[in-house]
Amino acid sequence: MFDISMEAIVSYLWAPVTAFAFLHVVFSPLQKYFPANKNQKFFRPNWKTDFFFFLGQHLLWVALVVWLLGYVATFLDQAIPWQFRTMVASQPFWLQVIVVVFLSDFLVYWGHRLQHRIDFLWRFHKVHHTVEHLDWVAAHREHPLDTFYTMGLINLPAVIMGFPIGSIMALFLFRGVWAIYIHSNARIPLGPLKMLIGAPQLHHWHHAKDRDFGNYANISPLMDILFGTYICPDHEPQELGLHEKMPQDYLGLLRYPFK
Repeated sequence: MFDISMEAIVSYLWAPVTAFAFLHVVFSPLQKYFPANKNQKFFRPNWKTDFFFFLGQHLLWVALVVWLLGYVATFLDQAIPWQFRTMVASQPFWLQVIVVVFLSDFLVYWGHRLQHRIDFLWRFHKVHHTVEHLDWVAAHREHPLDTFYTMGLINLPAVIMGFPIGSIMALFLFRGVWAIYIHSNARIPLGPLKMLIGAPQLHHWHHAKDRDFGNYANISPLMDILFGTYICPDHEPQELGLHEKMPQDYLGLLRYPFK
């Protein structure tokens, strides 16, 4: 039997509160001083649905993703030749990080593009695209099976290269915060850096109603630039979401891909 203490339960339940407070402190001022949609309020339509997705991620799905990553890492430890791991470990750590981020962005770009092209993957991914009002809370609206797919791709290079689980978790957290950043209701004046660093205004256009609008990359738009899917208008899209009608409640969106 599992021996779970009350202290561990309280700590587990308290974690979403801490995470929500941290994200609110970081991103709400950003949205206030650099708003993309100046008229959008914090408690905008369907805010409650996205809050339930936030709770679902932090109380259920993230723990499962971490467990699966650990399981995959254990399997690959036996499957990947030790000579390859030794070669990777002999490289400077900064170079390892650059390679991991580049490969991760490459996989996420093509994995994301396939989510929009292959109907079976789109069935789950379009739950994320039902968002009609973007902000840092809306970033959490994602079907759990879609989360497993994306997080698996994002972390696969680090797992294959033999990064310690602590470093993988750090990358996992960084990617999560970055995803929240690019969904925030903000328009950041990056100037020429917009060709190197992802920004909310780029991802907002990805959420326009056209299923294949572009901007599939994550941390950097370089992949979109290289493969011809980079779009950067000087204004915000007029409408977000989907052309088709879908549920806007938490349970309805979880069930919808299985219909």
